[in-house]
Amino acid sequence: QVQLVESGGGLVRAGDSLRLTCAASARAFSTYAMAWFRQAPGKEREFVAAVSRSGGNTYADSVYDRFIISRDNAKNTVSLQMNSLKPEDTAVYYCAAAAFLSRRSPDYRDWGQGTQVTVSS
Repeated sequence: QVQLVESGGGLVRAGDSLRLTCAASARAFSTYAMAWFRQAPGKEREFVAAVSRSGGNTYADSVYDRFIISRDNAKNTVSLQMNSLKPEDTAVYYCAAAAFLSRRSPDYRDWGQGTQVTVSS
C-alpha cells in the first residue's frame, strides 16, 4: 500500500501553467504504476495521464500535447506539468497508484485526497 498526497493546485487563467506534485510514502514506490485522474463538478472521474514503473507513459487525448507526467523514484514523487491550461481543465486532480499501467480508475488501489485546479476564462 502507498499513501499519496497531492499539492500544487490553484487558481490560474486560461493559457497559464501549473505543476502538480504527488508525494508517496512507500518503500516499493518504484514498483507502482502512477496516474493522475480528475473530476469536475457534476462529472465522472476522468483519466488524465499515467506512467509505468519503467517510465513509459500514456495520456488522455485531451491533454496529450499539453500535459507531461513524470516520476522521480529516488524522491518517491510523481508530477504533472500542465501547460496551456483551459477552463475545461478545471477539476479536482487525484494521484493514484496501481500494480500496472492503466487508464481505468478501478485498476488503481491507492488514491490521494486531491488538489483543486481552477482555470478561469
